[in-house]
Amino acid sequence: MKDYKTIKTKLLKNKEVEREYKKLDFEFSLIKKIIEKRIEKGLTQKDLALSIGTKQSAISRFESGTYNPTLSFLVKVSDVLDLKIDIK
Repeated sequence: MKDYKTIKTKLLKNKEVEREYKKLDFEFSLIKKIIEKRIEKGLTQKDLALSIGTKQSAISRFESGTYNPTLSFLVKVSDVLDLKIDIK
């Protein structure tokens, strides 16, 4: 069985796949930073959800990349995690 890195390397040789993958970079970087900060603060998904008035499943969907969050959602999460959203 091939590992993730081998498959990723092979797929990214295709220029169209590479272009689409790069479009997702910001989204996945944001998700990664939020997960890291949540864990650093010792919060579970449920803790974070309760803090912003949503369900744990919404946090799970966001962290897995299957939920397209609203700006309001991101602002609430960033406030709880002491993060700053900077749009350039």
